[in-house]
Amino acid sequence: MAEITHEALDLVGRMLAESSRHAASDLHLRARNHPVVRVDGLLRALDQFPRLTAEAVEQIGRAMMTPRQLALLERDRQVDLSRGFKGIGRVRANIFFQRGTMALVLRIIHGIVPPLATLGLPDMVASLTNLERGLVLVTGASGSGKTTTLAALVNEINQNQTKHVLTIEDPIEFLFAEQRSLITQREIGIDAPNFHEAMRAALREDPDVVLLGEMRDTETIETALRAAETGHLVLATAHAPAAPEAVNRLITAFPPEAQAGTRVKVAQNLRAVVSQRLLPKATGKGRVAACEVLTVSALARELILDPARIKDLPDLLKRGSLSEGMLGFDASLLALVKNGSITPAVALQYATSPTDLRLKLEGF
Repeated sequence: MAEITHEALDLVGRMLAESSRHAASDLHLRARNHPVVRVDGLLRALDQFPRLTAEAVEQIGRAMMTPRQLALLERDRQVDLSRGFKGIGRVRANIFFQRGTMALVLRIIHGIVPPLATLGLPDMVASLTNLERGLVLVTGASGSGKTTTLAALVNEINQNQTKHVLTIEDPIEFLFAEQRSLITQREIGIDAPNFHEAMRAALREDPDVVLLGEMRDTETIETALRAAETGHLVLATAHAPAAPEAVNRLITAFPPEAQAGTRVKVAQNLRAVVSQRLLPKATGKGRVAACEVLTVSALARELILDPARIKDLPDLLKRGSLSEGMLGFDASLLALVKNGSITPAVALQYATSPTDLRLKLEGF
């Protein structure tokens, strides 16, 4: 059994090394397929490796899991975990069943947290680390770099401020080396039973900053808002395609009878929403982040409080200026075209309002 485990880990290690050589973000393993990697958002097969048998995939999955994780897989038919590989770094894995056989998706996490300045985000994002309290959301689709941005924000605090930062993650991805800050990292399933219980306990663990992996349910959202209300800075992710929609989703996650109270809490405690997407670079190699930033100003707060006016948040974001802490997604695209990071065609493909952006690209 030990020999099988060693061989399975050696095989997946070689596949991960090849994935890293291609600068892939993800590695897909499933029965009857070659390993498949995602590079710059596109899938390609690693056909130098043979097609995997169902037995080979299962051996890899079992080799990566602890007995507790294996029990969770048997119960829930899927499990999340993270694991380190020598010479590669940490990997976030989702192991699940499809068509009756085990399958894996491995997200490659480079061990060094990138400096915030290297991510290409606007300066106003870095300024969010100076907030003393409130909720800051980072949103975007899966694979848009949300986790990397949050890790970079935490490391910015770690390098420049004396704080106690508490992270609640499922699973832990980046490992932080303490510098000026004290950093406590708790993993769901190992250090805490679930996000809600971990967030409840967080308020008794004397944090200044709480990093919450994801706002998954109403109990977690409510506890996060309470933490922000009681003097903590809460950094969290949410799945939403745009900043204004993320605000609305926080509220509509609750039943209708609870939305009025939640609306008040969101208006009072939300400080900013950063929504990002990764777009192909003009060079054809790699991707660059385009993002919009919604800072909750007095006017934004008024719109959030009024159910009939919250739909005007996108217009407020579009009209807002950098000095007001606002950056619309199309304005971010325009800046990326002007500095040569992306092509006009890519900008128009991803634009919220292609017609308006085209006019601006043409100088109108």
